[in-house]
Amino acid sequence: MNENSHAEYPILLADDDPISRRLFEKLLTREGFRVTVAADGREALELFRRHFFPIVLTDWEMPKMEGPELCQAIRRESPSRYVYMVMMTSKGSKDDIISGLGAGADDYLTKPAHHAELVARINTGIRILQLEKSLKAAVDEIQLMSVTDPLTSVYNRGYINQRLPEEIQRAVRYGHEFSLLMCDIDHFKKVNDTYGHLAGDNVLQSFARSLAAAVRQQVDWVGRYGGEEFLVILPETDFAGAMVLGERLRSIIESLGIQAAGQTIRITASFGITSLSATPPKPSVTAEMLLQTVDQLLYGAKAQGRNRVLGRVFGH
Repeated sequence: MNENSHAEYPILLADDDPISRRLFEKLLTREGFRVTVAADGREALELFRRHFFPIVLTDWEMPKMEGPELCQAIRRESPSRYVYMVMMTSKGSKDDIISGLGAGADDYLTKPAHHAELVARINTGIRILQLEKSLKAAVDEIQLMSVTDPLTSVYNRGYINQRLPEEIQRAVRYGHEFSLLMCDIDHFKKVNDTYGHLAGDNVLQSFARSLAAAVRQQVDWVGRYGGEEFLVILPETDFAGAMVLGERLRSIIESLGIQAAGQTIRITASFGITSLSATPPKPSVTAEMLLQTVDQLLYGAKAQGRNRVLGRVFGH
C-alpha cells in the first residue's frame, strides 16, 4: 500500500494521553498518513462533524466522551458513508472486546499497541473501505442503468413517470416557473426506410446527445418518452426562456450532419412547449395535463409544416 493511497484516507486520532497521542501521530505520519488529533471524544466528534474522516482511532477511556460513545455518535453522524473505527484500550477481557465492537468499532487493539500491528490493522481498514467504495460504485451504476434508456443514454420512460410529477408538484407548491418541452424527429420512419435501422439508431443517439448538451447541467434533464419522441424538463424556466431554448434546439438539430451508413444524414425536429407561470398557483395541475398539452402543441407544429416550435402557457 503506497503513500498515495494513504493520502485518500485521513485519520482522526482521539486519545487523552498526550504522550500516547503524540507517539501514534508520529508513527502514522511517518507511514504516510494524514492525522488529525483530539484530546477527548467530544473534541473528536466536533472535528468529525466539520470534516469527514474515513478512519477513526479512539481510546476507550477519555474525559467528556468515552470511546464507545464516540463510535456510536459517529455511526449516527455518517449513515451513508462508512467509517472504519479502531478502539484502543488497556482493557483486554472478552466482554470488553464484545462491548467495544457492539458500540460500533470495527477492530480492537490492546495498549500498548505494537506499531507494526497498528499499521497492519489500518491497512486492513483501507482495503475494507476500498471494497465498500467499489460496491457503492457498482450499486450506483446499476441504479443509473435502471433509469437510463439503453440506446440514447438519456433518462427512460420509467424515470419520467416517477420524476416529472415530483418536479411539477415542487413548482406548484413553491410557486416557481416550470416548463416542459416535447420534441419529435420529423419523418423518422423515412430515415429507417432509407438508411436502415442501424443508421436510425445513430440518428436517435445524436439527437439525444444534442438535446442533453444544450440544456443546463444538473438542473434541466432529458428523457426518451418513446420512439423518436423526447421530453426536456426545464425547472425554474419561464415560457419566454423555454421558447428561446426550443428555437435554439430546433436550429441545432437542423444543422446536424449525422454520419451513418456511409452518408451524412440531415434531420429536422418539431417542438411543443408549455409552461406553468409562478402565479397564480394551479394546485390541480398534473403531469398528464402538461403531457397532453405539449403533445397537442407538437402535433400542431407538425401540422403547420414541421421543423418549428409551437408553445403556449398552460391554461391559456
